[in-house]
Amino acid sequence: MTIQITILGLGQIGGSFGLALAEHKDKIERVGHDLSHDTARQAQKIGAVDRIHINLPSAVRNADVVILALPLDQIRETLEIIAEDLKEDVVVLDTSPTKEVVFSWVKELLPPDRHYVGLTPVVNPSYLIMEDTGINAARADLFQRGMLCIVAPAYTSSDAIKLASDLTQMVGAKALFVDPLENDSLMTSTHILPQLVSAALLDATVDQPGWYEGRKVAGRAYAEVTQPMLQFGDPKTLSSLALNNRGTVIRVLDGLIDTLQALREEIDQADGPALETRLERARHGRERWWGQRQAADWGETSSQMDDVGGGGEVFGRMFGFRRRKKK
Repeated sequence: MTIQITILGLGQIGGSFGLALAEHKDKIERVGHDLSHDTARQAQKIGAVDRIHINLPSAVRNADVVILALPLDQIRETLEIIAEDLKEDVVVLDTSPTKEVVFSWVKELLPPDRHYVGLTPVVNPSYLIMEDTGINAARADLFQRGMLCIVAPAYTSSDAIKLASDLTQMVGAKALFVDPLENDSLMTSTHILPQLVSAALLDATVDQPGWYEGRKVAGRAYAEVTQPMLQFGDPKTLSSLALNNRGTVIRVLDGLIDTLQALREEIDQADGPALETRLERARHGRERWWGQRQAADWGETSSQMDDVGGGGEVFGRMFGFRRRKKK
């Protein structure tokens, strides 16, 4: 008895889900779809999926689980297209950084008895810095020593949540259960804000006075700070993330602006001690976070994490979910 997991979007996250599930091919059939046919074929070539479907409704028609590994700006349209082809009791998962807006789309568009759980990937610290993107950045161990934040609406079936937990374990991650507001706030600060800072720096420097010479001397610091604009999707995706999460984004931006104003004031007033204290605090904060992230040992948050049993129990619960629902 096998279950079909359909992965829509075969970039780094979708491809890595497929690769991580490869060892379970005796129990899972992995079906893939991507808007780019070349990407889909590459995913099949590297073993991330067993087969691909060019037609989107056909890709999900027999799926027991559908993973939406898509940019936020593609999720609503995709749900509209696949909604009527999702079979009863399917579990739909998405991996976008923000969840509240996805919740609203799911509530509006999915027929009854189709279940939804949000997943927010926190990747293996070994891959925090990498130049590859898309399917070329997919790794079988991308989620190992990482987490999948599980974010579910209050009405979500407990069986669907268990299935999301089981899938989390199968790809080598720990499950961290978070509230949707908390998830969106955390991801705004740590995922959206760095990209907006990158965009702001580029906007303030490229083609501005002095750029003709500045472009020649811009070095590692400039390259690393501006890299997020290339690493995490196109401007349409970032715009969608910001506009669909406006309140939280504005609050986080206001906090950053306040800090920049304080920094400006210390420089303007030539307040060396205050400036050094601020920069030293920032340096220590970064070093402390980097060490913790590399060790993947969070101590105080461990009580929120779920190790969800052994491998044998995983498939028992997944298949049990299907059997119970089909009685």
